[in-house]
Amino acid sequence: MSDQPTIMVIGGAGYIGSHTTLALNDAGFETIVYDNFSTGHRDACFGRHLVEGDLADRAKLENTLQSFGVDCVVHFAALIEAGQSVIAPLPFFQNNVAGTLSLLEAMQSVGLKKLVFSSTAAAYGNNTDAPLLHEKLSRAPINPYGDSKVMVEMMLEACVEPHGLQSIALRYFNACGADPDGRTGERHDPETHLIPLVIQAALGQRPDIKIYGTDYPTPDGTCIRDYIHVSDLATGHVAAVRKLLSSSEPGFRPINLGTGSGLSVREVIDAVKKVSNVDFDVIETIRRPGDPAQLVADASEAADQLDWVAEHSGINQIVRDAWAFAIKARSSSATVST
Repeated sequence: MSDQPTIMVIGGAGYIGSHTTLALNDAGFETIVYDNFSTGHRDACFGRHLVEGDLADRAKLENTLQSFGVDCVVHFAALIEAGQSVIAPLPFFQNNVAGTLSLLEAMQSVGLKKLVFSSTAAAYGNNTDAPLLHEKLSRAPINPYGDSKVMVEMMLEACVEPHGLQSIALRYFNACGADPDGRTGERHDPETHLIPLVIQAALGQRPDIKIYGTDYPTPDGTCIRDYIHVSDLATGHVAAVRKLLSSSEPGFRPINLGTGSGLSVREVIDAVKKVSNVDFDVIETIRRPGDPAQLVADASEAADQLDWVAEHSGINQIVRDAWAFAIKARSSSATVST
């Protein structure tokens, strides 16, 4: 093993987890990916070591933490599809909440106290009156997915005083883009995120792209969101790991990872058309229930606490990297099928 701190990335074969593992490697850390591959990809495992295991397997978690001498855990493993959580909530509570409970018990058993948790802007729910969402707003999730993430945050808070836990919950906004070197990217199944869906329309993999609502109180009438490049998210996790490793003080802190500015649905579609140089059909339809007009992060806490700012989250770079990865994935698929 390396003399550098050892970081276990749970869910490291997934979208953000794989990018974060690459960033941790680049920063010189020893990395272990722990994943059950229910949604992750084996070709997206970049850890120095790989352990195939489930969050529910507390004994395996304990053994992995102890045998590798783990110094800090970064926890991504979660079900994330908010709409699906409304239809079938129990798997979200089983995996996201009970699974994290298993992890916390394993960490307590081996005396490990440092955890970076993948949380979500869904914790804010309909707190949309503020122009920028900040960490002091009340937690008010509106679906079981958001509920499950907030429940984990509450567990982390509760473990500070009795167990000396040191944790940071990173609340993401709209993760997007791909590794600039094309090593990994977004491959959800089913895909529900806007940018890969628009790219699929540009590639002819879907007949059109739909805009759900054009009458919002925004400059062009479409929803505005804070889009952050996944490589920026990855460096945010590295910064959070460094913060925990440099401190011995127990505590829990939620921190937004966002850009502080927003883009409309129409602006994203226009950016994909520009980068791809492809026109495609855009269908305007009615609003979806529960879609707020604007969700944009106040990212000042990340700058203050982690010395982190988003550096790669301009929409053109986001789309260029996502487009390049989609072209590469299509070519690989064509080669395999041939």
